[in-house]
Amino acid sequence: MSLRWTLRTARLVLTPVNGSDLPDLVAIKADPRVFAVMLGGVRSVAETHEELAQDVQAWGANGFGMWSLREAESFVGIAGLETRPDGRGVALRFALWPEAQGRGLAREAAATALRFGHDDAGLARIIAVARASNFGSRMVLGGIGMTECGGFIQAGWDMVMYESTKAEHLSQLGRG
Repeated sequence: MSLRWTLRTARLVLTPVNGSDLPDLVAIKADPRVFAVMLGGVRSVAETHEELAQDVQAWGANGFGMWSLREAESFVGIAGLETRPDGRGVALRFALWPEAQGRGLAREAAATALRFGHDDAGLARIIAVARASNFGSRMVLGGIGMTECGGFIQAGWDMVMYESTKAEHLSQLGRG
């Protein structure tokens, strides 16, 4: 993995997911408090193994992917960029342990991943999808400058789609 893919914020270190993260990934992806609202829902151990392999390959193939989030060396969650299987585009995703929520860490990680996607990975458009009822995630997405751009029904749930374009991103930074 490239060292330039490791990112630091005021409180977090974001490192591309790798084999040493497997125990943490298995735990968070099996927890319904965290993953019940994620695309695909709660994961089995085998599914988590498979996703980790795909995530590692994605970094090499695309130059973007999922990061493990650590605060003071403790695993608090994941965030990153992933091509959605439904063809809607490259999506910003994040999931944090409930104990790490409510302190702005999701916003910090999501903003960092979004900035990386536009500035380093060269993505012209990044989307994000949240359940209409998931106000916490929707607040994070709006708070980092993503705008609502549509909705759809997924597995019986009303979903809201957000987007960020590179032009909007540069404009927000005063470089547009």
